[in-house]
Amino acid sequence: MGKLSRAALLYIGAVVVSAVVLVARGPFTGLRWQYVIFLGILVIVSESRATQLRKGQLTWSSSSAAMLASVVLVGPVGAAIVGACTALGLRRGPHLLQRVFNTSMYALSAYLAGRAFLAFGGQVGLPNENSFPAIIAPFAAAALIHVAANHGLLSGVLWLTRPRDRMSSGASGGQGAGVGLSARLLLSDIGYAAFGLLMAALWSVVGFFAPLLVLIPLFVARWAVAQFAEQQKAYEATVGALCQAVETKDFYTRGHSDRVSRGSVMIAREIGMRAERVEAIRYAGMLHDVGKLGVPTKVLQKTGKLTEEEYAAIQLHPMRGLDIVREIGFLDEALAGIMHHHERIDGRGYPMGLAGDEIPEFARVLAVADAFDSMTSTRSYRGARPVAEALEELRKWSGTQFDPAFVDAFVAALKREGWQRPEPQMIAADELATITAQDHDDPGAPLRVIDSL
Repeated sequence: MGKLSRAALLYIGAVVVSAVVLVARGPFTGLRWQYVIFLGILVIVSESRATQLRKGQLTWSSSSAAMLASVVLVGPVGAAIVGACTALGLRRGPHLLQRVFNTSMYALSAYLAGRAFLAFGGQVGLPNENSFPAIIAPFAAAALIHVAANHGLLSGVLWLTRPRDRMSSGASGGQGAGVGLSARLLLSDIGYAAFGLLMAALWSVVGFFAPLLVLIPLFVARWAVAQFAEQQKAYEATVGALCQAVETKDFYTRGHSDRVSRGSVMIAREIGMRAERVEAIRYAGMLHDVGKLGVPTKVLQKTGKLTEEEYAAIQLHPMRGLDIVREIGFLDEALAGIMHHHERIDGRGYPMGLAGDEIPEFARVLAVADAFDSMTSTRSYRGARPVAEALEELRKWSGTQFDPAFVDAFVAALKREGWQRPEPQMIAADELATITAQDHDDPGAPLRVIDSL
């Protein structure tokens, strides 16, 4: 986390103040310090063994089970104190401001869960045989509030602290997947919340041994999450290696795949794609030109006009790309984007000559981001165009070469987010907002200038 914006600092401050003020108000129902201390130790141990989901940003631990057990056993304030014990975790990485936010977030979400438990008729204290099934509905409400508050507060800070020149995912989807938290992680957290009720119920039978019994399946769950995180890292490494291979072969497109990926994610978010599809289109953008590995280097780096044979070789690269990555299972819908990102709305594209809605949605999104970055980058056959001129070209060919809805979405996102050009520095969002129409003498042939190779 680098230098934070004023908005981010205000947001973090508001979370901290809210946590302090609400906890100070009580109620202090059922506060038993021996339980608070023991559950707090469990939270500290869990946080110290947290699994990293996204480098530098997200982790997962089993501490939520102890926090939700404390909702039942020691009430809202006790649960908030247990949640605040995350500050004492021995995990490396978070600097002071991150620890302050995390502590306040967990304390606030635990407190709100405790209030929800009471509001729905829950009774604080050790459950017994008479507590069931009446306790299930209040605990379910507490678990939902806890997870929703946790994810909501975390999504807010991720959105406010995301670097403006890098588009990232949510939270559980890898570096660059988005600032939102994935539905899969949300549902898994709700499922793991049930262990909190199990822990509280067992406490009345076996006392302080209850958490130890519950920790066994929780540590199995942690192992499963760790395996998922390692799988995500393997995905990133695979994509990164393929992109590096392409950019090593064609030095004019270094950084192009990353920028197309970010541009595609901007469009996807603008049109409201769900998190899993945003992640898939991010991969599609990274790998859309992987088929260039099958194109002769002398053709890719040629400074003069291409012969018909050379251009035919270029037109084969989407199909070559599909051949290279078709067996990579996690790409799914991304494969259609890689195959068809050079199709045109009017049917004059390649490799299949698809038109309109025949072209897969991913491919239509990629086409806009690909063309824009191509025009604003230096290539072997021409220099980079200004951002304003590239946007006008997108508008000009909207409806014939590009899907108008995705052109409009990209322009809207670009004006708000800004754009990281490959040359010297980022174009500011307020500069993009002042762009006006410009006339051009000779925009060039659409398949050589509007499309990238």
